[in-house]
Amino acid sequence: MNGLYALKPWYADRLSGLRRGLIRHHVSPNILTVTGVGFGAAAGVAIALIPAGPIAGLSVAALLAARLGCANLDGAVARETGASSRFGFVTNELGDRLAEFAALAGVLALAAPGWVALAALAGTLPSWVALAGTAAGATRVQGGPVGKTERAALLVVLAATGWTIPILALYSAGSLVTAVVRAARVHRTLS
Repeated sequence: MNGLYALKPWYADRLSGLRRGLIRHHVSPNILTVTGVGFGAAAGVAIALIPAGPIAGLSVAALLAARLGCANLDGAVARETGASSRFGFVTNELGDRLAEFAALAGVLALAAPGWVALAALAGTLPSWVALAGTAAGATRVQGGPVGKTERAALLVVLAATGWTIPILALYSAGSLVTAVVRAARVHRTLS
């Protein structure tokens, strides 16, 4: 059950020219990670300041596509340039979480902090499960049903429609289901 994560190879292929250019210009993977956090923060600002509708939806979609592009490129550039490191893995994970929190922070302008905090906490659970599984020796589990890419898509829908509470509820519940699905996959791998 990989959800939109199944599109990652296609997306990486679309980014190949950009990836080669970044490598040619010696752009650090860490710069890409930080840039991804910046795009997440810009998406949060767009959610907070642009009234719900097509302009908000398109703005948030573009910013989160760029954020996901950076999340794809930082690791790819690191691998292709031999700059991969165990600490790079840590900064990549921190960057992903910070970018998602920054985007969600914009929803604080539209919903009670409790709803946003619930979504933020629930949204981290799939990664926690995947990282715990990796620490125990399993292959890193990715994908949905509501993984990182689906959560980004839900924020686009929230910006486009203004359906804040239903989207936050789906974001939270879907993240919890994803954590359970990933835990089951980890269990099968380690058993």
